Amino acid sequence: MHNSSTQTIPDVRDMPRHVAIIMDGNGRWAKQRFMPRVAGHKRGVSAVRETVKACGELGIEYLTLFAFSSENWRRPADEVSVLMQLFMRALESEVAKLHENQVRFRVIGDLSPFDVRIRELIARGEELTKDHTKLTLTVAANYGGRWDILQAANKAQMEKLQQARAFQGINKPEAAPVLESCKISEEELARHLSMAFAPEPDLFIRTGGEERVSNFLLWQLAYTEFHFTPELWPDFDRASLLKAIDSYRHRERRYGRTSEQLVLSKDTANATAA
Repeated sequence: MHNSSTQTIPDVRDMPRHVAIIMDGNGRWAKQRFMPRVAGHKRGVSAVRETVKACGELGIEYLTLFAFSSENWRRPADEVSVLMQLFMRALESEVAKLHENQVRFRVIGDLSPFDVRIRELIARGEELTKDHTKLTLTVAANYGGRWDILQAANKAQMEKLQQARAFQGINKPEAAPVLESCKISEEELARHLSMAFAPEPDLFIRTGGEERVSNFLLWQLAYTEFHFTPELWPDFDRASLLKAIDSYRHRERRYGRTSEQLVLSKDTANATAA
């Protein structure tokens, strides 16, 4: 598990180690061109492909994409059906390419509502690419930040209860209220979050002009740098990514410290290196 930015100061690099993106604007892209919304979603898959390639070439280690939120089920049934079909086709056609390019593939979210075929393809893709370390591509599907924190808290609580019962030898029903009051630490909860395998995002990008996180990685974005762009997702390309990274490079990442402390820290690091 990676360190929390609220407990330790992460290593700040010129190139973000982890980029998280909300891919917004597919429908509007299609509407502007008098095309059905599905055309925008199909074009969005091409933008994903190009972004994954660019991240691999730039040395970014983790790319996390918000593909389908737990609230997206509220969309028209025909659009949801199309999105599921596109997701399945992408899994069938793109995972082998990820494997060839040494990209590890992960999916986070509540997968239980998905079709069996989609769940099988996800499991197969994760198994096929599990040993790759060049880039980890994580797709958030039926994911919500509040769901993530809640499921992690429930798992941490169950773990705590099991540990307490084992340690104290208590198995009687009347002991449950005492055990349930056990406090859960930040580290214990974070260990059960969906993204526990990755460092917290350095850079968060949202396309489409909206400026909100929309229930995405609520825990993990605590000290992430945000970049909002009016560019619609199907138009997002390598140049767009580089623009966001350039914006990131001009940020002062203090993590609660003062600017003077940052200067002193850099001077100390330079003196040690010399």
